Amino acid sequence: MTTQRTRSLGRPTLDAVAARAGVGRGTVSRVVNGSPQVSPEARAAVQAAIDELGYVPNRAARALVTQRTDSVALVVSESEERVFGEPFFAGIVRGISSGLLDTQMQLWLAMAQSPAERERVEHHLTNQHVDGVLLLSLHDSDPLPTLLEQRNLPAVLGGRPARMLQPGAQAAYFVDVDNAGGARLATEYLIAGGRQRVATIAGPQDMGVGVARLAGYREAVRLSGRPAAEDLIAYGDFSEGSGTAAMHRLLELSPDLDAVFVASDLMACGALRALRDAGRRVPDDVAVVGFEDAPIARQADPPLTTVYQPVEEMGRQMARLLVARIRREPMERPYVLLDTHMVTRASA
Repeated sequence: MTTQRTRSLGRPTLDAVAARAGVGRGTVSRVVNGSPQVSPEARAAVQAAIDELGYVPNRAARALVTQRTDSVALVVSESEERVFGEPFFAGIVRGISSGLLDTQMQLWLAMAQSPAERERVEHHLTNQHVDGVLLLSLHDSDPLPTLLEQRNLPAVLGGRPARMLQPGAQAAYFVDVDNAGGARLATEYLIAGGRQRVATIAGPQDMGVGVARLAGYREAVRLSGRPAAEDLIAYGDFSEGSGTAAMHRLLELSPDLDAVFVASDLMACGALRALRDAGRRVPDDVAVVGFEDAPIARQADPPLTTVYQPVEEMGRQMARLLVARIRREPMERPYVLLDTHMVTRASA
């Protein structure tokens, strides 16, 4: 309960901090608002007074001065079940949080899959509520990038929508991994191992990651001099269940396949289940390679050979790029493309 003493003392004010530090009120305001126009000695004195008094800046008043909210949004176009159940999203959030540690920025997370969720999120994404937005799991039909551009809200994409992979596509601020290169690497690894009928389970083709990983597979097959057989391609949505279903379809269409590159580790674990159900030994009968190097890859039976993608670094770079946009800092380029590499285990 609030006592009479705490009520009389009240909340420490800017004037109280200034008096304790022996500086003017304007100096305290500049320190609180991050202005560089303060001497190191004055900044140290103000910070000591803030710590001693327990002063907490009035965020509403500060926003009126700086025209900033010190908040950024991460909007994920997936269900709660996937966001909180799949390791990729946890890694991205850890990376973003790490990238914001040295700033005043607070992160809030929103899922925007259902129409009601999207309406709420779109209503909140204004410069009265956030300084910038991070977008993840975008599909080509998603109107959010255009909406944010119309509202002059800085945005950074985690991955590129499929339309941005086309020649002459409009530039955007994004962080992505070399999906095509990683998929090509995985497929070449299987071919170099002597596999003759290399199939793939691709991701959604309205997402840049799905398109790029399928393109990498196709390129590796083409460079090997083999025909690109459509009966060796099935599609999933990056979930484990869709990998199981896609693997069953491939076995029906091409029972003689002896390898499969799967565009995500979760789908690859589903494919392992389908192969086990069909009595196929991995890797003796069918070699399997995934993509991501998620924790589940090490726990799979057998442990999964996969393409490593630096998920946490992707989140850190998304945060760094967005903060630079908000602060209007000069940038060498508006995107970051991260490398991938193979991690070999028992499945291939």
